[in-house]
Amino acid sequence: MALWLRTIRNRTLLLLLAGLTCTAANGATGTRGNVQWQPHVLTNGSPVLFQINAPAKVHAVSALWMGHSVSFFRSTETKRWVGLAAIPLTEKKGTYELKITETLADGRTAELVRKIRVAEAPYPTIPVTVAKKFTEPSPEELTSISADKELKRKILNLVTSERLWSGDFIAPVSEPVSDIFGTARVFNNEVQSRHEGLDFAAPLGTDVHAINSGVVILARPMFFEGNFVVIDHGQGLLSLYLHLSAFKVKEGDHVHTGETIALSGGTGRATGPHLHLAVRWQSVYLSPAILLKLQIPAR
Repeated sequence: MALWLRTIRNRTLLLLLAGLTCTAANGATGTRGNVQWQPHVLTNGSPVLFQINAPAKVHAVSALWMGHSVSFFRSTETKRWVGLAAIPLTEKKGTYELKITETLADGRTAELVRKIRVAEAPYPTIPVTVAKKFTEPSPEELTSISADKELKRKILNLVTSERLWSGDFIAPVSEPVSDIFGTARVFNNEVQSRHEGLDFAAPLGTDVHAINSGVVILARPMFFEGNFVVIDHGQGLLSLYLHLSAFKVKEGDHVHTGETIALSGGTGRATGPHLHLAVRWQSVYLSPAILLKLQIPAR
């Protein structure tokens, strides 16, 4: 690709990234009654940090959002109940209900409903060229892909009850963003998919850090993902690190925010060395760029 064209494309990506994440900056929040949320404007593909003001006598808070259960913890900093959720990339714009249950120490409950507006995010489309084997795999490669698919089905739908993450999420590398979340990708003019992660222009061998604390539940090579690490942060929140050149952790390891877990690379279906970061919440892919800008109160 010509240098001038690459420069224009990178500037376009950065502008798009800024447009998609600006609403999460500076702790901007939306408000509905006793419920607040970040980012201020919610869109398809966005994480959402709910904060609920509840009386001191409330012992626990839970909620139902878009068919998913949301767990809350009480912040010592704000005295509010805090819960992390997400909006599916495929969700249409409209008004959705957050159904809240407040539980007292004696077991009695109170329920309330808040209607929250979700807008539609503008995601771009780009063509991508990869090796032919990734669009027309051989029978042997199809067998490997099938085995990977079954393993990922088990791992990526995991929901553990305990919250392992704490505080703000950090970027896994310091390199600039090279492709944003939500981009519609056309592979070799044949296969179309959504880019469900955030790419960083990390040179081969760059240290990759855990975006928050958790447990490594996958650390092995796969056909499309290449060398692949998945961290369980608890309550259905997972972070995924793809195309790695080397592992620095193994399955079962407990890791802390900022700990080196791998080295970046270009393994699997990749056009060159970079880091692909994806984040899932209860099987819903969300925008890592917005997650990294949320200002999360201390527990």
